[in-house]
Amino acid sequence: GRRTQLLKGLPATSTVEENTAAGVSVYTFNVTALSSEGVAILPIIVNSNPLAEAFNIESKGDLEYRVVTTGNPVLDYETMPKSFDLQIFVEDTTGRTDLNILTVQVTDKNEVPVFRGNMAIQTVTIYVLEGTSPECIYQVNAADPENAELKYSLLPAPVPFLVSENGAIFSTKEFDYEKDPHCYFLNITVTDPDGLNSTKTVNINIININDERPYFTTKQRIYRIPEEQSPGTIVANITAKDPDDEDSPSRLFYSIQSSDRYFSINPSTGVLQVTGRIDRDALPLQLHPNVSVIVRVEDSPSSHHASEMEITIIIDDINDNPPECNPSTFRKEVNENTTAGTFLLGLRNYCKDIDVDPSNNRFNFTGLSGFGSNNFALESTVPGRLVMTESIDLENPANLGVEVYSLTVRVQDIACPNYSSKYPFYTSFDIFLCYIIYIYIRIKPVNEFFPVFSNLSYEFNVPEITKVGSSIGKVNARDKDWPPSVITYSIVAGGGTRDYTNIFWISPTKGDVKILARLDYETTQKHILIVQASDQEKTATASVTVNVLEVNDEEPVCSPNFYSLQIPVSLAVGTGINGFRIECQDRDSDPRSFRYFINEGNVNNHFIFSPSAGSNTSQLILASRFDYESGLDTNWIYRLRVYITDDNLLSARDKATHLIKTGTVALSIRVIPNPTTVIATTPGFTVVTKRENLYSESAWYVPFVITLGGLLLLGLLGYLGFLLSTWVRTRSPPAGKADGMSLIHFTFCFSSQTMTKLNTVFDGEARDPVTGKMYEFNTQSGTRRWKKSGEPLQLAPAVQVTSSATDDGGQGTDRAKAPSKKELSEKKELTAKTKPAAKPSAGQSETPGQDGLRLQKQKEESEKGGLSSPAPQGRY
Repeated sequence: GRRTQLLKGLPATSTVEENTAAGVSVYTFNVTALSSEGVAILPIIVNSNPLAEAFNIESKGDLEYRVVTTGNPVLDYETMPKSFDLQIFVEDTTGRTDLNILTVQVTDKNEVPVFRGNMAIQTVTIYVLEGTSPECIYQVNAADPENAELKYSLLPAPVPFLVSENGAIFSTKEFDYEKDPHCYFLNITVTDPDGLNSTKTVNINIININDERPYFTTKQRIYRIPEEQSPGTIVANITAKDPDDEDSPSRLFYSIQSSDRYFSINPSTGVLQVTGRIDRDALPLQLHPNVSVIVRVEDSPSSHHASEMEITIIIDDINDNPPECNPSTFRKEVNENTTAGTFLLGLRNYCKDIDVDPSNNRFNFTGLSGFGSNNFALESTVPGRLVMTESIDLENPANLGVEVYSLTVRVQDIACPNYSSKYPFYTSFDIFLCYIIYIYIRIKPVNEFFPVFSNLSYEFNVPEITKVGSSIGKVNARDKDWPPSVITYSIVAGGGTRDYTNIFWISPTKGDVKILARLDYETTQKHILIVQASDQEKTATASVTVNVLEVNDEEPVCSPNFYSLQIPVSLAVGTGINGFRIECQDRDSDPRSFRYFINEGNVNNHFIFSPSAGSNTSQLILASRFDYESGLDTNWIYRLRVYITDDNLLSARDKATHLIKTGTVALSIRVIPNPTTVIATTPGFTVVTKRENLYSESAWYVPFVITLGGLLLLGLLGYLGFLLSTWVRTRSPPAGKADGMSLIHFTFCFSSQTMTKLNTVFDGEARDPVTGKMYEFNTQSGTRRWKKSGEPLQLAPAVQVTSSATDDGGQGTDRAKAPSKKELSEKKELTAKTKPAAKPSAGQSETPGQDGLRLQKQKEESEKGGLSSPAPQGRY
C-alpha cells in the first residue's frame, strides 16, 4: 500500500542501559489513525540491526505504544552491539502503512563482578581429606565487566579457611573428621571499586579416611565360668567401634593374640566361646585358675589400626572328680596269730580327691566287704584305718588252706556332684560318686616247727666204679607248718678225702645224694656225712653212711713196662732171656690172679712166660730155636706186647660177668747172628737230618715262590751240569790206562735232605760157612740177603769193587790193591766231616739215598785213581 505518516514520534533515537531487565520501557510512540476503523496491524519490529530479539513493542492503550526490553538476550555493553536499529511497521484498516526506525543506543553501566568457571554456573563442592595439611584447596575465578580490580572476601569469618587477594581459598588446619564438622559452606564475595559485589557459595566437605583405631565398647574385663563347659559355650560378647565408621556399621575383625587352648573368638561378631576342655583340677589351672586372654580388634586385616584388651576368665571348680586311690589295689602281709586290734593299713594316705575346692574334695571310707571281712574292720574314729578284729592261725583246721583274704572298700565322695560319673570304673550310689578299692591280705605263715627227717640215719651201699654224677640215695624231711615249708638240704660235715674236699653233693630241693668224684675202695671204704635240712629258719640233721663196695677197677701194674733185650741166635731153648723177670702189682687183686700172655709180635712163638699164671712174677724164656737158614725166621727184631690180666682165679662163668683189668708191657728183643763173614767194606756213618715244614694257609705264596725258585734253580743246575760234562769229556784220560790201580775199600755216606728211593743192587755172592747156603751182598754197603734159587747175580756196572774176607778157618782170598796215600788222606777228611751213626744190623739194608751217595763217591774215587777195568769179583 501506500505509505502514510502513521507513526508519531518516529524516527527517533533512544537509550537504554545495559543489563536492563525485561519489560523496561525504552521509548514511547503513538500511532495516528486516519479512519475510524483503527489499526489493522499493530506496530511491530520487523527487523533489527543487528538482529536481536532484545526488544519488543507493548501497547499502552489509546494508540500509545512503547518499546520494552525482553531480557533475551540481556543487553551487555561490553559484549553486545552498542546500538540497535529497530524497524517498526504499522498498518491501518484502510491499508495504509508506515515504517520508521527507532535507534536504541545501549549505554554502559557499572556492573557487578561476574564469577567464571564452575562457580558461574553451579555451586562448587570441594572435598578435603581429613588429616591434610593446610594448603590451597581451590582457586576462585571472577572478572569485572569494566575490567576493574576486584577484591575477594569470605563469610562467615570464623571458619578455618581464608581467601587470598587473587581468589585462592586456603585451609588453615588439619581437619579431623571425628572431631570437626564434616561440611563447611563458604560465601565468597567479589567486589569492584565502586562497591558492587557478587557472592557465590562454596561447599567444602571433609572426607573421612581410615586414620582412627577401633576401640572396645565392652567395659567388663573379668568373667567367671565353671570348669568342664562344653565346647561352644559363650563366655563373653566383645564389642568395639571404629571412629572412622561412625555413620555406618563398623566392619571390625576380632582375634585372640595370646596362645590359648581353651577359648576362641568369632572374628566377625566378637563372641568369645569355649573350644577346649577346661579342667580346673589339672595343671596349669590347678595352680593358676585365672586365664588371661588378649583380644585384638582391627578395622581391616591389612591395616595397622588395632586395639587390644586383656580379659581375665576365672575358672570355678565343680565337684566333677570322685576320690581316687593310688594304688587302687593293696596287698598286705600279716603274720599268723597276729593279735586283734593290730593296725594293718591307713587308706587315707593313699586316696585323694583332685577337686581343688575344699568343699568338693571331701570323702569317706565305707562298705568293708569281701571274703574274710569279719576278721577285719574300719575304725570309725579315723577314716580309712583298717585293723584286725580276730587272730588267725593257719594250722587251725578251720583256717587250713586259707592264706589270702580279699576285701573291698568303698571310697565315697561327700559333696554332691554336678553330674553322674563319666568313668567306667566308678559306681554311682544315689547322688554320690564312689570309688572301689581292693585289698588283699595275705596271712604270712610263721615258722613254728622244726624240720623232721623221715629217718634219723641213712645208709647207702655204692660200688666204687659208680659214675661221677650218679645218684646214690635220697633223704627226706618234713615239718608241720602250714603251708608246708620249702625244705633245703645241704651237707654240713663229712664227704671229703685228702684229694677232694667234697666227694658228695646233695640236691638242695629234692634231697638226692650224688657223687662228685670217683670212689676208691682201696683208699676209703666208708664215708659218713652229716646232712642238714633247713626251712630257712630252723634246721635238723641226719647222718648218712656211704659204704664203698669193692670192684675190680685197678689194672695190674708191672715193672718194668718196657724193656729192650739182645739175645744170640744160638740161644738154647728153655733158657731165660737175659735173666729178664717181670713183676706185677694190683691194688685190688690177689697176686695169684695174674695171667700172662703175649698178644702180638711173637712170630713163630719163640717166647713164653713161665709161670704163665698164678704168680705176680714171671720169667721170659725161649720156647723154640730160631731157624734163619731154612727161611722160617726172617725177623731179627721182635717187638712183643705182653698182656697181664687179673682173672686167673675166676671161673669161666665168672669171667663173663666180672670186671677184668689188663696191664701191658712192651718188649723189644734183637737177635744177634753169629759172626760168619767179614764184610770187605768198612762200616760207614749215616747222618740223617729230618726237617719238617709246617705250612700255613695264610702263606699261600710260599709254595708258589718255592716252585718258581726250584724251576729256575733246576734249569741253572742243568745248564751247569751240561758245561761240567763237556769239560770232563775234554779233560778225562782214555780208558785202560789205569790198570793195576788199587781198589777202594772204604765207603762214605753223606747226609741228604732230599731222599730218593732206589733198589739195592746185590752185586756179590758168597756161601755161608755154617749153613752152606748161598747169599748175596752189596759190595758198597755190605747189605746181604739169602740168594733165591735160579736168580742171576746183579752186577753194578761202572762200579769197581774188590772184596776180601776171612772165613772161620782163616783162609784168605785175593785182595785189592792198597790205596794210595793221597786217597787215604782224602778218605780221612771225609770221615772226619761226617757224624758217627749206628751200624746197620744184619738183614737190614741202608737207605736208598745212602746207597746212591756211596756209589757216586766210589765212582769219583775210581776216576781219580785211574781205574779203567773192572775189578775181579771177591770170593770166600
